[in-house]
Amino acid sequence: MGALRRFAPWIWHKPAILLVLATMMWAGNAVASRALAGQMSPGTVVIVRWLVVCAVLWPFLGKRFVATLPQLRQNWRYFALMGGLGYTAFNILFYSAAYYTTAVNLTLLQCAIPIFVMLGAFLFTGHSVRAAQIAGMVISTIGVLLVAGAGDLQNVAKLAFNIGDVMALVACALYAGYTLNLRRLPSLDPMVFFAAMALAAALAGLPYFIGEVVSGHSFWPTQRGYIVVIYVALFPSLISQILYMRGVALIGASRAGLFSNLVPVFGSVLAVVILGESFHIYHAVALALGLGGVFVSEHLAKPEPVVRPTGTA
Repeated sequence: MGALRRFAPWIWHKPAILLVLATMMWAGNAVASRALAGQMSPGTVVIVRWLVVCAVLWPFLGKRFVATLPQLRQNWRYFALMGGLGYTAFNILFYSAAYYTTAVNLTLLQCAIPIFVMLGAFLFTGHSVRAAQIAGMVISTIGVLLVAGAGDLQNVAKLAFNIGDVMALVACALYAGYTLNLRRLPSLDPMVFFAAMALAAALAGLPYFIGEVVSGHSFWPTQRGYIVVIYVALFPSLISQILYMRGVALIGASRAGLFSNLVPVFGSVLAVVILGESFHIYHAVALALGLGGVFVSEHLAKPEPVVRPTGTA
């Protein structure tokens, strides 16, 4: 136990390790998204996963959450935006995309997140972008387009995209917006903040869930679906988000967003091993381009000053 107590504070100050662990869990989420296709409807997945997160957090944070209600009410628009778009809309699009594309594609297309983060930081926050970061973004973009075009860049020129890939790219854009807005964290206990966003995500998913029920497209999970959704709730939904928020607090949104390009490394392997999906040459090229973009942007650019979000420890 003593070793565990010493290890936890140590890892809490190691952004690279925190972000790598988060991306491993996200990779599992992409594979789980594909595994859940046909096992549980997207709206039901979203509602169940965030209700499980709230149930797990309540025994530990209930009293602190209630004590912080006045501050939470003051920032309800922020929580609605962050939880609704970054969590709910992102995952609904992702789970829906899994009906039309592969888990390999879902993981590789997440290379678009750092591209959107960098563009958003430049366009909306006045953040300066260095030459090496632009070069890395271009390299990663080529990889994303290669996947979206199914290995043929002529398909990109013709806009011949798989609808599932388009959904995944829109989801990535939403998560990039979530990443950028983490810098505007209210002055709250980070765990209470996360609990508020989890609750907001569950509430934001209700209209979509009701729409599924009314339209007859909602169905409860199979036995396999229950197992996968519990994994999704505990790891990609809960633990990874905490690790990611901490990573952003330590090194900033732009640099933290680049670690998303590690998702394809883990996700491609998991998709092939667990789901038996095919891994084509263009997937390997896109993976190399995505990782190359991370290397160029993260290792060749000079470190930028970090402005830590308010309310982080």
